[in-house]
Amino acid sequence: MEASRGSEVVYEFPPLLRVYKDGHAERIFVSKVVPPSVEDPKTGVSSKDVVIVPQTGVSARLYLPKITHPRPQQQKKLPLLIYFHGGAFCIETAFSPTYHKYLNLLVAEANVVAVSVDYRRAPEHLLPVAYDDSWAALQWVVSHSNGQGPESWLNDHADFDRIFLAGDSAGANISHNMAMRAASNIADEKLSSSRLKILGIVLVHPYFWGVKPVGAEERDMDKKEMMDKLWPIICPSSTTTGNDDPLVNPVTNPNLSTLGCNRVLVCVAGKDILRDRGWFYYETLGKSGWRGVVEILESEGVDHGFHLFNSRSEKAVKMMKRLVSFLNQDNKVITTSRL
Repeated sequence: MEASRGSEVVYEFPPLLRVYKDGHAERIFVSKVVPPSVEDPKTGVSSKDVVIVPQTGVSARLYLPKITHPRPQQQKKLPLLIYFHGGAFCIETAFSPTYHKYLNLLVAEANVVAVSVDYRRAPEHLLPVAYDDSWAALQWVVSHSNGQGPESWLNDHADFDRIFLAGDSAGANISHNMAMRAASNIADEKLSSSRLKILGIVLVHPYFWGVKPVGAEERDMDKKEMMDKLWPIICPSSTTTGNDDPLVNPVTNPNLSTLGCNRVLVCVAGKDILRDRGWFYYETLGKSGWRGVVEILESEGVDHGFHLFNSRSEKAVKMMKRLVSFLNQDNKVITTSRL
């Protein structure tokens, strides 16, 4: 980039960010964008894009599985999945080929209605912007619970008694924090006037971190050093607590037991540097006094986000089956398992 010439690089975390001595930062990886589809040829899923907040550009891609009932409005309503994409709050988008392909597959397999949120990203928009955008999207979705929202797909097909939040990496972080915010904002007029019932959240390879090393984090000191520096860059407002900010280190939150959902599924990858944070979250939530059910699934021998890049691999297929079971509220609860 032209503005970067002659400026010394002081921090680089491929493919996320590059920060220069003069203070400016740039995104290394720029996501491509693919259009929605009337009916995806592989899955039969339809999608369309909507603008949620015109003033900020917060938007989403809606997904609807193939409706087979001759009178769609008489068909049984489907679970509603609100999905937040990953990318360390810096890269990727709800409209990228990676996430469009994955959401098509997930919606088809689970037979759910989905809203894939496109929040604003760092470095142009530092945290907490992504959280505020995601909260605005959640409010917009729930505004359809009376059947009179602006989007017919949500009015006609979504079951607002079965709302799930899900995401991978940064999106998993957002899902957790939206469930925490929902619990602490129960008196919020915009939500209390609507039906908000988060049945469960799915945290895939969640981006959680902390000051004190957990598990095997120190085995790769180069990666640990990059991780240590990332949060203060994308969330400079948390300078007091840094990597122990409850937004990124939820086990430091004294109100963790108030998490606003009934069930949690945590998915971790065996080779991921974030693996032990996922396990720590699972163990701490389970002991916190929270009254829900928390489950964990480890996919051994694979790394962060493996399911996005090889969705047909054996472990990705097994993880997908677990997500589908969770979203359809399988009565069989498995608290710990490995693939």
